[in-house]
Amino acid sequence: MTQTMTSPTSSHSDTTSDASSADDFILTPPAVFPYKEQQLTARARITEQMASRILMLDGAMGTQIQTYKLEESDYRGERFADIDQDVRGNNDLLVLTQPHMIKDIHHDHLLAGADIIETNTFNGTRLSMADYDMQYLVPELNKTAAKIAREAADEFTAKTPEKPRFVAGVVGPTSRTCSISPDVNDPAFRNITFDELVLNYREATLCLIEGGVDIILIETIFDTLNAKAAIFAITGVFDDIGFELPIMISGTITDASGRTLSGQTAEAFYNSIRHAKPLSVGFNCALGADALRPHIQTLSNIADTFVSAHPNAGLPNEFGEYDETAEETAALLEGFAKAGILNIVGGCCGTTPEHIRQIAKVVANYPPRVIPEIAPACRLSGLEPFTINSDSLFVNVGERTNVTGSKKIPTFDQNRSLYRSTRCRSRSGRRRRANRRYQYGRRHARLQASDDSFRQLGLRRTRYQPCATDD
Repeated sequence: MTQTMTSPTSSHSDTTSDASSADDFILTPPAVFPYKEQQLTARARITEQMASRILMLDGAMGTQIQTYKLEESDYRGERFADIDQDVRGNNDLLVLTQPHMIKDIHHDHLLAGADIIETNTFNGTRLSMADYDMQYLVPELNKTAAKIAREAADEFTAKTPEKPRFVAGVVGPTSRTCSISPDVNDPAFRNITFDELVLNYREATLCLIEGGVDIILIETIFDTLNAKAAIFAITGVFDDIGFELPIMISGTITDASGRTLSGQTAEAFYNSIRHAKPLSVGFNCALGADALRPHIQTLSNIADTFVSAHPNAGLPNEFGEYDETAEETAALLEGFAKAGILNIVGGCCGTTPEHIRQIAKVVANYPPRVIPEIAPACRLSGLEPFTINSDSLFVNVGERTNVTGSKKIPTFDQNRSLYRSTRCRSRSGRRRRANRRYQYGRRHARLQASDDSFRQLGLRRTRYQPCATDD
């Protein structure tokens, strides 16, 4: 489902205020959610289906849009014919200017065997739409995209009620990163804050739910902190509206290093987001099925929830096109299903309805992955996972201060804020010295008490003095 994302800008002048002020966001839940009754049972219905078969996700919306060879005027439609800003490439806008085309793409994927279709909202936040100066359209774009997908899914469910179709409301990564500087010359710089991301994700989530989605899909996560902002916003929305939708989370392993762009391994990534209690966790985009398999295997081994995969159709060629055929992709993903590591599978960049048809055909022969029993433990993560369980030895939690190497240490004495000496003594050092003083005091007290006892008997205590005859 992934579409082209604008690269983060490196200009320090860029801020979210360029896109929208906080007052512009639609953050208050509507009085009525038209699809609430259907949404209340979404998790139970999806879980029931996944108990017996591998569910199919759709393929790449952007890839299908490219087959239409749209021009600038096609993107504009009648409504935006006179605006000054170029909008070609703004695929999310097509839900307003070419809604029948978007619905036809949903239909094609449903005919191919998709159980879950994704809304055309990969860039449906004010941050991303600011690239086209259309951030004011975000609420309408998300609600309309959800309604189009909802209508398509319900039409197919009515034809085959025994095989219900579901709508995943897509929440993309935005065009900015919360934990990585866009400026190589200023590693500390950020062009977005956590709170600003939360505002963007909250608005998108509210509008997707109002439009009728069954699932919230946080996908193509390259920066885990962005994902945490999305989780915080989404769960906050659930608290406010009084009901919850299942959450699917799909990260992106960016290259052969086996890490996300922000540096985490697959297990560390899962440890970072498992508090969201997602319906499923998986990976999509960047890699083809062959390169993605070991990371899906890792998730399958450690995740106490369902596992998803929607890889690219291989890697792009020198023209940015994907050459891997539907049969080749299906053969690779059949290996996933045969190994028992899949619950949900679909396609990302370069995949078409034919890819989905071939994948659905081969995975239908295999049972879904069984969620393993994972022993409770303290599971933490930085760039690497860190697990504390019954087999762990002593774990020391803390951090070191390089007294001689840091130029800031001497300034603490001048500011009288943290240290009274430029020879910064660690807490552990102070504890050791305090303990020595305590032990010395105890020994001194014992000796003093012993001397008092001797004096009461009229004796005088002397130390042993070796004599000349001692060997």
